[in-house]
Amino acid sequence: MQFISTRNERQAVGFSAALTQGLAPDGGLYIPQQWPASAPPRSGAGEALAPLAAKFLAPFVAGDALQAALPAITAEAFNFPAPLVALEGERLSVLELFHGPTAAFKDFGARFLAAAFSHLRQDATRPLQILVATSGDTGGAVAAAFHRRQGIEVAVLFPLGQVSPTQQQQLSCWGGNVRTLGVRGNFDDCQRLVKQAFIDATLRKRWELSSANSINLGRLLPQAVYYLATSLALQAKSGRAASFVIPSGNLGNATACVWAQRLGAPIAQILLAHNANRTVPDYLAEGMLRLRPSIATLASAMDVGNPSNLERLSALYPGAGRLGAVVSAVSVDDEAIRARIRSDYERYGVIWCPHTATAAEAWARLSPGQRELGPWVLVATAHPAKFREIVAPLVGRSVPVPESLEQLFGLPARLLEIDPTLDALRTALAGPAP
Repeated sequence: MQFISTRNERQAVGFSAALTQGLAPDGGLYIPQQWPASAPPRSGAGEALAPLAAKFLAPFVAGDALQAALPAITAEAFNFPAPLVALEGERLSVLELFHGPTAAFKDFGARFLAAAFSHLRQDATRPLQILVATSGDTGGAVAAAFHRRQGIEVAVLFPLGQVSPTQQQQLSCWGGNVRTLGVRGNFDDCQRLVKQAFIDATLRKRWELSSANSINLGRLLPQAVYYLATSLALQAKSGRAASFVIPSGNLGNATACVWAQRLGAPIAQILLAHNANRTVPDYLAEGMLRLRPSIATLASAMDVGNPSNLERLSALYPGAGRLGAVVSAVSVDDEAIRARIRSDYERYGVIWCPHTATAAEAWARLSPGQRELGPWVLVATAHPAKFREIVAPLVGRSVPVPESLEQLFGLPARLLEIDPTLDALRTALAGPAP
């Protein structure tokens, strides 16, 4: 299979090239040149994610250098569960995507990408520099996945003061081949610097450059697997297609669900739950795209004013009208997030992170008739312990911390602060690690 840029369909590359380049030379994002004609694999409800992922991703890797290694890559990436937990019988469930090493859904794609790069780099002669902009969870997942991998360096860019203390520790505790850069700006500044770096001659001369954000195809495609697995399991159980409520920022996770649906997964409705960053809800409501600076919120991993993957969604469904027929979107402010964390703890005994609470609030705002059209699935993207400073006072108790996170808290932080300029990024990458 070949992949083309969202901005130029004439230049096609294979799967490995798309992963390695991260961003297309013209600044576009890679999408399939043609969608697989075959239906997705039909699994039993109990099939493990790794073999299902190998079957589902096989058409995309066909004829590529990674084809033979795909089962090994998926076995490494999907070696932890994504359980579906009933909340209100068959009507409402929670898809828990936070059981990986860094307690966030991004562990799936980051580990797939790291395993794929390790296979591709076996005979490489130049170092590979992974650049990743993060509003919280992506950087930790990427750092964990790539830490100590030979021939690969990682630079994690995050907005200073706009992630939780727990997240900042998780971003900056690695050292070795991982460099953590605190940018004096917002997430959009971090994302802009990564995109500028890809077309910078000085940086490209020194390193091979790639990205581990959801702009990278290798991060996004694996995320479609858990939507396929969950929708197949619910269809087998209830006889109906599943609908998902997805906490959304840069739209990578949302795009993965849309792609799974496009590829034949039994998915009915897709509701995008945004925080106070209203770019997508306003676009779908008004028909006019108005990009804007990001706003800092409690759900910090979703603080995106210019979501990159909207370009991928628009390539598949051009215009607000066509896209709005496939997805809907709502905006939830911080006050409503706090209230939802409190109320659902009292009602269900569950503790949400702010992002999952955003999804829970979006579902609660549906009409009674819409909620009965389930089964509905709330996508729980992060463990609440990553936001314990926010969550614990709201529920009136301490938040249990997964062992994988607890181990990171005792490690020393290594952090370099930089201005949001390409010159500052060049200097930071050329210097010694902090």
